[in-house]
Amino acid sequence: MDRDAVLALFDRQLRQGARADGPGARVERAGGVVRQTGATDDWNGVLWSDLDQHTADAEIAAQIRYFGGTGRAFEWKLYAYDRPGDLAGRLRAAGFVSEPAETLMVAQVKDLPTEVELPEGVRLCPVTDAAGVEQVADVHERAFGIDSTHLRHRLLSQLAEEPETVVSVVAMAGDRPVSAARMELPPGTRFAGLWGGGTVPDWRGRGIYRALVAFRVRIAADRGYRYLQVDASSQSRPILQRLGFVPLTTTTPYVYKG
Repeated sequence: MDRDAVLALFDRQLRQGARADGPGARVERAGGVVRQTGATDDWNGVLWSDLDQHTADAEIAAQIRYFGGTGRAFEWKLYAYDRPGDLAGRLRAAGFVSEPAETLMVAQVKDLPTEVELPEGVRLCPVTDAAGVEQVADVHERAFGIDSTHLRHRLLSQLAEEPETVVSVVAMAGDRPVSAARMELPPGTRFAGLWGGGTVPDWRGRGIYRALVAFRVRIAADRGYRYLQVDASSQSRPILQRLGFVPLTTTTPYVYKG
């Protein structure tokens, strides 16, 4: 895989050419940025920018004014190759707070394993209704220790209005959800995205995360996607590398709460 070529394609299709990631959101191209804006429970933020040392501060101020007018916190999703080189420092100086960096990893779908191997007594259940969304949210909260209100809103909206753009799955041990993940399927791109893969603490280390990846690989292949991409945490990166994912760059969320 030509890493530079794949990263350039990723940048064009999923950042510069981004589409809204939910029914209630919209993508706008304003000045030197591509941004998404939506309701309170939607993701709001800057997806891509084309800035230099002369334009960066003014554009940062413009986005603070814009999102401030909506009364919502927003995120500037910064990639390591974004310019100018001191953009991170400029964001911090403007009042943004950085969250932990993640690694953008990509693999060709055809090169990934598709065999779903699960521990005894565990089964995978595709999410098709509100009850399944609640199970995903329950796992998300127990696995990551964060509120899942935004996730509930997003999945319910997608299932109701754009079901072809998302696949979610829950791993069940008896009647207890113990792991969950989703895959975003942006129309018109070569990339499907793996998101939200998490396992509750007492079920980690048993191969469920890998099984959820394989389950989604099969679907991505059936839908004709060439690549899978994921923003990997330090916990998931080693697993994904063993499966064949290649690190391309890092991405860091910068959050502005006003």
